[in-house]
Amino acid sequence: MSAHGVSTADYEKALSVGRPPNVVKLFPNSKALLVSGKVIDRAMIRKGKAIAIAASVRNSFAAYGALRAAQKANAAIIIEIAKSEGGANAYCAVSLWNMARLVDSICNELGITVPVAIHADHYGIKSDKDLVAAKTEIPSLFDAGMTSIAIDASHLPDTDNLLANLELSRFVPAWSGYETEVGEIKGKTGLSTVKEALFLIEGLNANNIFPDWIALNNGTTHGLEASDAGIQVDLTAKIHKALEPYHISGAQHGTSGNNFDRLRAIAQKTHTTKANVATALQMVSWGLKVNEYGNAIQDAEGNFIKMPDAGPFDSMWEQMVAFAKEKGLKGGDYKKLNLPFENKLLGLTAVERERMIKGVEDFVYLLISEVFNGQDTASLAIEEILKAGSYDLGPKTPRIENPADWTRERILEKGTKLDTDKRAKGNFDD
Repeated sequence: MSAHGVSTADYEKALSVGRPPNVVKLFPNSKALLVSGKVIDRAMIRKGKAIAIAASVRNSFAAYGALRAAQKANAAIIIEIAKSEGGANAYCAVSLWNMARLVDSICNELGITVPVAIHADHYGIKSDKDLVAAKTEIPSLFDAGMTSIAIDASHLPDTDNLLANLELSRFVPAWSGYETEVGEIKGKTGLSTVKEALFLIEGLNANNIFPDWIALNNGTTHGLEASDAGIQVDLTAKIHKALEPYHISGAQHGTSGNNFDRLRAIAQKTHTTKANVATALQMVSWGLKVNEYGNAIQDAEGNFIKMPDAGPFDSMWEQMVAFAKEKGLKGGDYKKLNLPFENKLLGLTAVERERMIKGVEDFVYLLISEVFNGQDTASLAIEEILKAGSYDLGPKTPRIENPADWTRERILEKGTKLDTDKRAKGNFDD
């Protein structure tokens, strides 16, 4: 038997049929099981009340740590980076174009045998210019090994959000994981509604587009949680209930800083199968003091607290703080340290690098095994591949809406009847 609870023969079979064509082309001799996001979603559904960690790897230490944790927990996992984090204007060294290579390399180096999806998160569309650029850029992401994507036009009015998804979906391979979003992630204002979610998913369904996940503004934020208000579980459950005919799973954003009881409730009471974790992994890798939920703790002056036995040694952290002060970076904007310090951190001693990786590994393992019920889903994911005999698991639902009711003209007409309030203008990217 192999390490993930399936036979070596079954694993080899999954490798031969379960890796999408772009992955096979890029890594023809690889033993890493890089799969469609659909595979991860189906594994969580199979287990029931289980959520896959979607680890945002703002640095390579987060990638190593998350993958080690997934192997330890025998859990299918998603490795991701958002467009704001790793796109054309990146603040991270890990990017939308090198992430698959990094993950494939780590998996082969460490003998990682759990299924891994490579996800382009929050591929944001905020303007017509973004829409035009996306028609070239999205294919380039799949050329670079992406196996899943989130088309995020939630910043736009609901009609434009739906139309952007319709226009860009043709650039996403049918086998790929597909996430859509309604309601910009911005905390307690502009919360998503049942009507908004149904408008988006009904319109997509009528046009033969069947997303695997929907992300909502259900009360959380990206970055550091300023309060313990966080995720509204009841609102999430209400919207997911309304969407049940379309068999779409939930994607939970902004988990960092939310207490574990609330995250467990999301797993138990909603149809969520994907949970993004970004800021917490960054802070843990740097050895900063965090509360039990991964929210970085700041002292009375607003400074982060460095743990002496975690992350890089204090001398490197002092350099990072000095750089941040020089650039006027505070709080959540410390994320902008990732790009200028990646190579400096990679150049540290083996002891320091291992401390950074181990901190992430321990935190992700805790989330998988004690919060999200994601352990032992690797074998379920492999079984889904073998059952399909393919890298393409197909949609979870047929078309049930009438295309005649969802032409461009009818979409624009229906949109005028939606009473939604996005509120709180500003930059809410990761």
